[in-house]
Amino acid sequence: MSLRARTILAAATATLVAVIVLGLAVDILIARDLRRGLDHSLRTRAAETAQLASSAPALLTTPGALDSPVGATQAMVEVVDKQGRIVARSLSLGGRVLPRELASAAIANGRGGYRTVTFDDRTLRVYVAPLGTFAGPAGGGAVIVAAATADVAETISTLHALTLAAALTAALVGAIAVALLMRGALRPLVRLSRGAGEIERTGDPSLRLPQPDRDDEVGRLATTLNAMLESLERARESERRFLADASHELRTPLTALRGNVAHLARHGSSPDLIADLEADAERIARLADDLLALSREESGAGAQGQEVDLGALASAVEAPGIEVAAEPVWVVGDRPALERALSNLVENARRHGPPGGRIRVDVHPVDGLALLEVEDDGPGPAQGEERLVFERFWRAQPDGRGSGLGLAIVKATAERHGGRAFVTGSRFTIELPALRKASENEGTVVDESNQKGPS
Repeated sequence: MSLRARTILAAATATLVAVIVLGLAVDILIARDLRRGLDHSLRTRAAETAQLASSAPALLTTPGALDSPVGATQAMVEVVDKQGRIVARSLSLGGRVLPRELASAAIANGRGGYRTVTFDDRTLRVYVAPLGTFAGPAGGGAVIVAAATADVAETISTLHALTLAAALTAALVGAIAVALLMRGALRPLVRLSRGAGEIERTGDPSLRLPQPDRDDEVGRLATTLNAMLESLERARESERRFLADASHELRTPLTALRGNVAHLARHGSSPDLIADLEADAERIARLADDLLALSREESGAGAQGQEVDLGALASAVEAPGIEVAAEPVWVVGDRPALERALSNLVENARRHGPPGGRIRVDVHPVDGLALLEVEDDGPGPAQGEERLVFERFWRAQPDGRGSGLGLAIVKATAERHGGRAFVTGSRFTIELPALRKASENEGTVVDESNQKGPS
């Protein structure tokens, strides 16, 4: 079933069940009130008859004296003495006689009560009340008042029919209302589906889904999906640029390599030619290695569960011209990848710093972060180039030195570890979440325990 059909069916079913439950509750309350009303009328009529028997016994036998309506029907009244013999009866009984056993319990124990009996194929509600000994000929007997329950049953039956009709009508109206509402609500989804199908058919990420006019859930969904398509388009364009840049970077050493190989085939080898061949092969190998490392970092591959001391990594790069000021700062990550990132920053400082200048490597924690900084004595990137230096294949000077991927690898490594890489002047910084070792808390725990004092 479609979403529209399921929604309409659910709405109709819920409305039907709700109205039926409400109708049953109303039916129970009304049926209880009708029965209570009938019982009250029977008891009132019995009290009136008992009063008549006490105050004017001669009137009991007067024709019609005991006839009175109870609801829409005539009450059937019968007065018996203590031996169960009929003293008076209402004209509504005609030639019928109420069962004498109805009065036996009331005469025997002197208490009245209600009963429901079947009489002449009719269901009667009966109230029996004992009479006092001073009630004339009927003294010590009982008065029996009965009325048919057909009217109550008919009213309840009519109420059942009305409840069912109301439930069906409400379910139909609810289904129609939901159908109209769903028609308007699903129309934007239909357009979104068609737009997505067109994008899937053409494979063009520059296409966008139609934006609904309303700012509801469907509108926000369309906005989110269009933002996703825009992100995919940027990723695809970045991939195209990456492939184009990689092809361009490989073309130069490959062209030189092919030329040298052709010269070798025609004229034989020479020390200079062999050196050129080795340099070209080394450049291609280094570029391929950097491309592989960048691809691995951007894909999120590599170990992430190691505890790495950045201070120890920095101390390992001590060399002439490099000053290291490193504190033990722990992070969770991929040790070889972090070593490579640090090595790329040091190599970048060597290439772009002044000849003979100092390179400073600093590791320290700041507000729960681990900072690994590499700074040289040069001016650093020009204004506006702070973000460009971390782009793939970007070089400040197109002199052919390096692959142009070193800082891009640094950025990808930092982001894979939940941090970032940035430059301020000539200081390049990797900022990562620091790992708080349990041993760092021991002093605080001891101090708190000492402050408590003896118990």
